[in-house]
Amino acid sequence: MSKLSSEFSMKDLDPLNYFLGIAVNSTSTGLFLSQQRYASEILEKVGMSQCKSVCTPVATFGKLYANTGSPCDDPTLYRSLAGALQYLTFTRPDISYVVQQVCLDMHDSRV
Repeated sequence: MSKLSSEFSMKDLDPLNYFLGIAVNSTSTGLFLSQQRYASEILEKVGMSQCKSVCTPVATFGKLYANTGSPCDDPTLYRSLAGALQYLTFTRPDISYVVQQVCLDMHDSRV
């Protein structure tokens, strides 16, 4: 720290506990990273904080088609949510497939 501070203007902000949506907990075996708070904030943003979870949130046998349904009222919200979900896959790789399916239609989102 002293060598870095001699070269750069910096200050010590104590141990890391939450940064860029990732909570960091230090244990004797290493670091535990979690985005539970970040995921809760996403759900609150779209008014889904009371929804129940499911094991497989997408039908693996069906396909979505680009020209079905009506355009989203607010495509900016859809794109923002898709980006937030992409960031969430850093600590939740189990939702990568579903998030990828959501991102396929970001250019022309429909409901």
